[in-house]
Amino acid sequence: MQHRRVTKRRAVIAGAGATAVAAAAILLPNANAVPTGATAPGPKALTPHAAVELASTLVEDLGSGTAGSYYDERTDRLTVNVVDAETAEDVRRAGAVARIVENSTAELRSARAEIGETAEQVPGTAWAVDPRTNRVVVTADTTVTGKAWDRLEQAVDALGGKAVIKKAEGEFKPFVSGGDAIHSGGGRCSLGFNVTVDGAPAFITAGHCGDAGSSWEDGRGSAIGAMEDSQFPENDYALVKYADASADAPSEVNLYDGGTQRITGAAEATVGMAVKRSGSTTQVHDGKVTGLNATVNYGSGQIVNGLIQTDVCAEPGDSGGSLFAGESAVGLTSGGSGDCSSGGTTFFQPVTEALSAYGAQIG
Repeated sequence: MQHRRVTKRRAVIAGAGATAVAAAAILLPNANAVPTGATAPGPKALTPHAAVELASTLVEDLGSGTAGSYYDERTDRLTVNVVDAETAEDVRRAGAVARIVENSTAELRSARAEIGETAEQVPGTAWAVDPRTNRVVVTADTTVTGKAWDRLEQAVDALGGKAVIKKAEGEFKPFVSGGDAIHSGGGRCSLGFNVTVDGAPAFITAGHCGDAGSSWEDGRGSAIGAMEDSQFPENDYALVKYADASADAPSEVNLYDGGTQRITGAAEATVGMAVKRSGSTTQVHDGKVTGLNATVNYGSGQIVNGLIQTDVCAEPGDSGGSLFAGESAVGLTSGGSGDCSSGGTTFFQPVTEALSAYGAQIG
């Protein structure tokens, strides 16, 4: 099967769907200054999806004047980091909170690339820009000790105030073993979201779960279909086509309480977004998005880029499972550290990339 390769972003018996994100209407005035005696309007209350659209529009319109953004679920406000007062006024006019910060987007991108040269050589690390701290946050799991830790710490220190380092509980690893259970060759993963490709039913899951051509069964041992394509480690998504073209493949996620969550479309993640994850090992857990475009070094040359970083827990067998917000599909469970007893850090392949790669539709 041929498909267009894309940069980072990621199947489902019990889950699937995603609606197009509703666009927030934004009008940016031509003048940069507020008229004498006038004040910029206060920030708007936004849904998470509207916040994503507003942030995207502001970055496109204001360019290098912005330096990341994040969403506060408690206040329903979007905060946009800016590097000058003029840009701050434009942000306020558009309905967001403006926060003047020290490090620009270009500086943080450069710092992220620089730290990546070291972190790529140290398995058990992850690194992403955190808009809340205006820093590159480097996370090391419990396997990073001794000289490896010292090397990483020195690289972070060399960047001054542009980066910080922290420890994570457990070991970063792909969760092989998001909704219902799916099996192949004795291994177990979770179905992410049901989709349609050229009018035929299929589902997307994690790429590290299996290889193209592998056969898959549901939790009852009934054959489902074959994996058409698998992308890992550059990406972490895969497509399985149902063998039965008339298979019942509802656009929903298993909530493991006797109910399901309807999925009507797909959405981009934003830092601060409240999300839930469904998987066949630990069922449903919730948390928040803590980073975007994260790179994770799982070891053995398995370095995955462009992942969504969260504080949602997960365990082996949850791989490929559904990350969702309301009726929107957001991600596919890739891997992480910790467990659902003590908590942990989990990374997800963005659903929108997988849909784009396969020309798939959800919802």
